[in-house]
Amino acid sequence: MQILAINCGSSTLKFQVIDIDNEGALPKPEQKLARGKVEGIGSWGGIKFAAKNDKKLQEDIQIADYQEAIKLVFDWLEDIGFLSADALQAVGHRVVHGGDRFREPTLIDREVIAALDDLTDLAPLHNAPSLNAIRATSEILGSSIPMVATFDTTFHCTLPEKASQYAIDQELATKYRIRRYGFHGLAHRYMLERYAAITNIPVEQTKIITLQLGSGCSATAIANGRSVDTSMGFTPLEGLMMGTRCGDIDPSLPGFLVQREGVDTETVEEWLNKRSGLLGVSGRSSDMRELIEAERQGDKCAALAIEMFCYRVRKCIGAYLAVLDDTDAVVFGGGIGENQPIVRDRICRGMDWCGLTIDAECNAKAKGTEEQISTEDARIPVYVIPVDEAAIIARDTVNCLHRNQ
Repeated sequence: MQILAINCGSSTLKFQVIDIDNEGALPKPEQKLARGKVEGIGSWGGIKFAAKNDKKLQEDIQIADYQEAIKLVFDWLEDIGFLSADALQAVGHRVVHGGDRFREPTLIDREVIAALDDLTDLAPLHNAPSLNAIRATSEILGSSIPMVATFDTTFHCTLPEKASQYAIDQELATKYRIRRYGFHGLAHRYMLERYAAITNIPVEQTKIITLQLGSGCSATAIANGRSVDTSMGFTPLEGLMMGTRCGDIDPSLPGFLVQREGVDTETVEEWLNKRSGLLGVSGRSSDMRELIEAERQGDKCAALAIEMFCYRVRKCIGAYLAVLDDTDAVVFGGGIGENQPIVRDRICRGMDWCGLTIDAECNAKAKGTEEQISTEDARIPVYVIPVDEAAIIARDTVNCLHRNQ
């Protein structure tokens, strides 16, 4: 069964065409038929598409909106023969926020689109791109090919109340659906399932800490295959320090900045989402690679940004060791977690007390590959597992279709 998996960011669209088994197992690399990325949506950007049959397309162009981005993808897929009646069977969309309503992958219809529209106020920066892509895909395909939405928040529906609730007036919390939803669920699920496969431990017996470290960053404590705590909360702004997001701050700071700077809350929210984190502290970049190079050249602000980033991740690992009463493993994923040995080393440095020790040679060679990077005698194994959200989207899509037959 061929599935088109679509994953939208704030100005990007990634896709993969995956030939997945009917039973919905995680697909293998050889089952990836085509993939691509559209960048700079809403401005000057570019496209980079490639298929297993050696068909490729790469160019820098201006892309007005998600409707145009989706059309570029479908035009190319049609040109290389992937949209014939016997080819594409379904489309799966990653949606960041499912709120309280969507707790499992869901077939998309008009009612679901309307419900997703209602949820946009909970995640305006993250749900709107997915919703635009869903509408654009629907306009092109009509009802001929089913579409499924799979949600980042679903994995965290298992959070106990002590971890999901805020210590605020509960009438307000209920009225405005305020709780800790958690995000990056597809990424944490992938790391969990690959860890279980690598170690031959049943998912329901796992007790691990997963770290999704990229432009957005989050950590999750997993017990018996279920999320029991996670660093992101009501929005993806809470938690760890990120590329341009601040993570945890004193809740009084936004009000303080509104008063002192004479701006509205929307402006401050934009600062916290787009001008903070690694970019805000370093004053130069949100890209960890650039900051590592700047640190080598003596940039103290870049060095501080990296130090703060690693410190906050290490502090979160310590907290989750307490939540889980120890852990069986720590797993790194995401662009930084998968490709920056120096960051992994600094995060884990000084954690010998709990049995978490990195092997320098194994860590250095683990760049974008599945590896165990802890020492042989480490009590807590440490793994690098490159995240493949498209695999989860495709598998969820197949399982949802089977469930609704």
